[in-house]
Amino acid sequence: MTASPFDHPFLSGLLGDDEIAPYFSAEADIRAMLFFEAALARAEAAHGLIPGEAARKIAEVCAGFSPDLVSLRSATAKDGVVVPDLVKQLRAEVGEEAAKSLHLGATSQDVIDTSLMIRLKAVTFLFAGRLSAILTGLDTLERRFGGNRLMGHTRMQAAIPITVSDRLDAWRAPLATYRDRLTEQSFPVQFGGAAGTLDKLGPQAAAIRASLAQELGLTDARQWQSGRQPIADIAGLFSSISGGLGKMGQDIALLAQAGGEIELSGGGASSAMAHKQNPVSAEVLVSLARFNATALSGIHQSLVHEQERSGAAWTLEWLLLPQMAMATGASLRLAKELIGTIKRLGTA
Repeated sequence: MTASPFDHPFLSGLLGDDEIAPYFSAEADIRAMLFFEAALARAEAAHGLIPGEAARKIAEVCAGFSPDLVSLRSATAKDGVVVPDLVKQLRAEVGEEAAKSLHLGATSQDVIDTSLMIRLKAVTFLFAGRLSAILTGLDTLERRFGGNRLMGHTRMQAAIPITVSDRLDAWRAPLATYRDRLTEQSFPVQFGGAAGTLDKLGPQAAAIRASLAQELGLTDARQWQSGRQPIADIAGLFSSISGGLGKMGQDIALLAQAGGEIELSGGGASSAMAHKQNPVSAEVLVSLARFNATALSGIHQSLVHEQERSGAAWTLEWLLLPQMAMATGASLRLAKELIGTIKRLGTA
C-alpha cells in the first residue's frame, strides 16, 4: 500500500507509468548524483584544480558504488537532504587521498538539482516521442473520418455543424506546439557552491561549471539555485501537455455521452450495470489535467525562494514535480491508447 496513486498496487494500473516511474526512483536519483560527482571531479581535474589520479579514482568508485540506504534515510531525516551522508560514504570508499578532492566547491543543492535535470532531460525525450505517436494517431483519424460531420457546440449548447477535421485540428495544434517545446527545452546544470558564488573555485569557477555542464550533457546557464524558473518552466509545460490531452479527453467523453457521433471499442465495466462501457481513459485524461493544473500552483509557490537558498520551497518541489511528471506520462499513455479505440468519429 502506498500514499501515491501513481505507484499504488492497483490504482497504478490506471494512473501509473512503468516507463517513467523508474526515473523517479531512489536508484535513479542516486545514480545521477554519483554521475554528478564523477563529472565534477573530471571537470576540476581538467582545469588543474584536483589531481588527475584523484578524479580517476572518484569516477571509478562512483561508477559502481552502492550506498547504505538505511544510513541515507536516517541521515536525511536529520539533515533535510541526502547528500551529506552520501558524500561521507563516498569519501570512505575512495580513500583518504582522493576524498580531499571529492565534492570540491559543491553543495547539496548542486547535486540534487543537477540529478533532477539529468533525469528530466531523459523523461522529456520520452514525452516528445509519445506526443509524436499521438499526433500520428490523430493524422490517421483525419484520413479515415476527417470529412465526416459533427455538431459543433459552444457553451455546451448545439451550435452549427462542423467537420471531424475541425475538431481534430483543435486537438492537434497545441500538442504539436508542446512537442516542439519539449525538444527545445533546456536543462541547466546547477553548480553554485555554498551560496551560489562558487567561492572556492576562484577565477576558474565559470570555466569549471561550463566543463561540468558539457560532461553531463546539460546547458551552462546563470546561477538558478534561488531563481527557480527552470523548474517552473518544465512544470508549466507538463501542465500544458496534460491540459491539452484533457481537452481531448473531455470532448471524447461528451461525444460518448451523446452516443451518435463516436464509437469506441472496449470501455470500462460497471459492477451494477452490465450494459455500460464507460469512457475511462477519456475521464482520466480530464482528472490528470486538473491534477497538474492544481499542482502547478504549488510549483509557482516554490518560486518564493528566500535569500540564497530555501529549504521550504525546495522541499515543496520534491513533493510536486515528480507527481506532475508521472501525471503527464500517464496522460500521454492513456491518450495514445484512447485514440486507438476510436472505431468511428462523426457521421458521413
